Amino acid sequence: MSRIFCIANQKGGVGKTTTTVNLAAGLARIGQRVLLVDMDPQGNATMGSGVDKHSLPHSVYDVLIGSVTVAEAVRRPADLAEAGCGYAVLGANRELAGAEVELVQLEQREKRLKNALAAVRGDYDFILIDCPPALSLLTLNGLCAAQGVIVPMQCEYFALEGLADLTNTIKLVHANLNRDLRLIGLLRVMFDPRITLQQQVSDQLKRHYGDRVFDTVIPRNVRLAEAPSYGLPGVVFDSHAKGSQAFIAFAHEMVQRGLQA
Repeated sequence: MSRIFCIANQKGGVGKTTTTVNLAAGLARIGQRVLLVDMDPQGNATMGSGVDKHSLPHSVYDVLIGSVTVAEAVRRPADLAEAGCGYAVLGANRELAGAEVELVQLEQREKRLKNALAAVRGDYDFILIDCPPALSLLTLNGLCAAQGVIVPMQCEYFALEGLADLTNTIKLVHANLNRDLRLIGLLRVMFDPRITLQQQVSDQLKRHYGDRVFDTVIPRNVRLAEAPSYGLPGVVFDSHAKGSQAFIAFAHEMVQRGLQA
C-alpha cells in the first residue's frame, strides 16, 4: 500500500509545487512508483510535469465528481520516463476552480479524493498531493486523503506564523476528519546560508520541531526556477544542479526514514 502525503503550506510562494514535482521525480529516479495529484486549479504541477493542462481528456475534477476513475485520468509523461524519472500525473486545470461549488452538494465532500485513491493505492509506493495555498475544500480533500503533511518553508519569520496556522489546521483535521493525519516534517527551501536571519530561523525550527525538520536543505537555485518554463522538474531539466541534487537527497531521506509503502 502506498503512503500518501500532502505538500501543503497556507502561505503562498513557498515552493510547494517545486517541492512536489521534484520530490516526485527524485523518488522515481531511485526506483519508487509515484503518483502526483495536482489539487491546485492553476495546474502548475501538471504543467511542470510535462502535461499540457489545456488538453487533458480527464482531470482530477472529473475524479472528484465521480465521472471517471483515477486510473482512467492519470497521464504518464514520456519525457519523464525517457529521463529515468517517470511518474504518473493526475492533472488539474481551471475546471477544478468550480469543483468546490459542486462538491458542497455531494456526499462525503471532504473525502472524495480519499475514496477515489483507494482503488489505486496498491499501484504506487508514494502518492504526493500538491495543495493550493488557501485552506479550501480542495485542500481539505488533500488533508483527508493523506497520512501525513510535508511542509516546505522558507527560513523567514513570517513563515513561522504561517506554520503555526498550518499546524493548528492539521490538529483540527486529525481530530475531526482524519485520525491518520500527522505532520511528517518541515523542508527548508530556497535556503541561502549566507543570510544570518535564515540561519537563525533554521536553528529555531530545529530546536522547536527536532527530528521533524528534514536533514535535507534545498538551496536557492536558478536551475530549479528555470525548469518549469521547459515543462520539466528541475531533477530532469538539470540533474547536476545543486537544487536537483538536493531533491534527490531528499527522496533518499524519505525512503531512509521509512516513509514508503
